Amino acid sequence: MAQHFEVHPANPQGRLLKQAVALLDKGGVLAVPTDSSYALVCHLDDKAAADRLRQIRGVDDKHLLTLLCRDLAELANYAIVDNKQYRLIKNGTPGSYTFVLEATKEVPRRVSHPARKTIGLRVPDHPVVHALLAVHTGPLLATTLIPPGETQPLNDVDTIRQRYEKLLAGIVDGGACSSEPTTMIDLTGDEPVVVRQGRGDLGRLGLAV
Repeated sequence: MAQHFEVHPANPQGRLLKQAVALLDKGGVLAVPTDSSYALVCHLDDKAAADRLRQIRGVDDKHLLTLLCRDLAELANYAIVDNKQYRLIKNGTPGSYTFVLEATKEVPRRVSHPARKTIGLRVPDHPVVHALLAVHTGPLLATTLIPPGETQPLNDVDTIRQRYEKLLAGIVDGGACSSEPTTMIDLTGDEPVVVRQGRGDLGRLGLAV
């Protein structure tokens, strides 16, 4: 049965976030609010937790997972970023953008794309998940909370509790958030490729709409 942490959406209580991080450290999968929608998150270095996250989400190892990072400096530890890519990413950070990049050796092979060795990375713009990342002191492996067989992410905590209470270790309740996924940009080629148009404005990145 998932533990429920009701936190202030703008100034989340540190003691509750510490309890949530303790669940992550024990291999738990949490639902947390972001600036796009709720997401499933787990510890990057826990294989069983990553497998559990994929199972709950209903995806296989070919599904691109994302690392939620605190800032650009942390992001650069887990992706190979050149100057051109860095400038584009900086324009969308923090924000509702996921950038597909070549993973560094800091990313376990089992969580990067098995064929391309890529990973999604982003710096979310939401006080709750930002504070959670600070308490955790490292990136979190994440995927948008979209129920298997559906196309829309969940943003209502009551619905998440009803459908996932027996599957998750915890739910960090920061209230309702957007129900639109991030805009995803593949930066592994010569030019940026928009994989998914979502909440993030392409104009902010200097890309044609």
